[in-house]
Amino acid sequence: MNKALTILDLQALKGGRKITFVQVAREEEAIAASQAGVDMIGTAFVPERAGFARAVPETHFQYGLPWGTHADATEALRAAMAAMQAGAQSIYCGLSPHVIEVLAREGVPVICHVGLVPPKATWTGGFRAVGKSKAQAVTVLQQVRDFENAGAYAVEMEVIPAPLATAITQRTSMLTISLGSGGDCDVQYLFSADLLGENRGHFPRHAKAYRNFAAERDRLQAERVAAYQEYIADVQNGGFPAKANIVEMDEAILHDALSTADKG
Repeated sequence: MNKALTILDLQALKGGRKITFVQVAREEEAIAASQAGVDMIGTAFVPERAGFARAVPETHFQYGLPWGTHADATEALRAAMAAMQAGAQSIYCGLSPHVIEVLAREGVPVICHVGLVPPKATWTGGFRAVGKSKAQAVTVLQQVRDFENAGAYAVEMEVIPAPLATAITQRTSMLTISLGSGGDCDVQYLFSADLLGENRGHFPRHAKAYRNFAAERDRLQAERVAAYQEYIADVQNGGFPAKANIVEMDEAILHDALSTADKG
């Protein structure tokens, strides 16, 4: 069994080989990613996913604190500690440097978030790249410094210009995680739903689909409908249940049982 990468291991890889990171929504995705050799696996720390980390002990596992569920640093710290006890080796937290500092001070390895932060996208003009203007680039650089000073060990950089991401990677001790922010970051990050081609309609420019699970799911759904239709037809024409689907009984025993019951 391979050994899961620790924070120390990950930090030692900065500036060396690229680290792979995927976000999963199902336990079977986590298991498949681990078997494939992905370095880091993440998911939201919600009850239905709280057991994912235990399923892949040989892979670094990150639980994310869902944005909007923790009103202050104490609540976030309590949730982070619960996530660590559930098997996480690191925690994603999209809150402020003040909250990050509280978690880091207690030894929680924290991933912070800059650039396009979906719950805060209204501040940066909606779902679009962040950092193309001088003002936005300066803001992103300052946010990175603030998070680094707060004690975060890694920063997710979502859809910021690749040259800016490269400059940040060269200027911070944190691991930089690219979600649509170019190839010079320390870590490349994709959502399994995009990687596996599960989405229909809009597909993020920064993502890449390696399979077409949406088409496969459509095929399986059509097969479900066909199977139900065949079952209905079998019931109506006497094809189900067949002899192989029923339990037989000795006719003499049945006759005796019925006679006894009728006399009673």
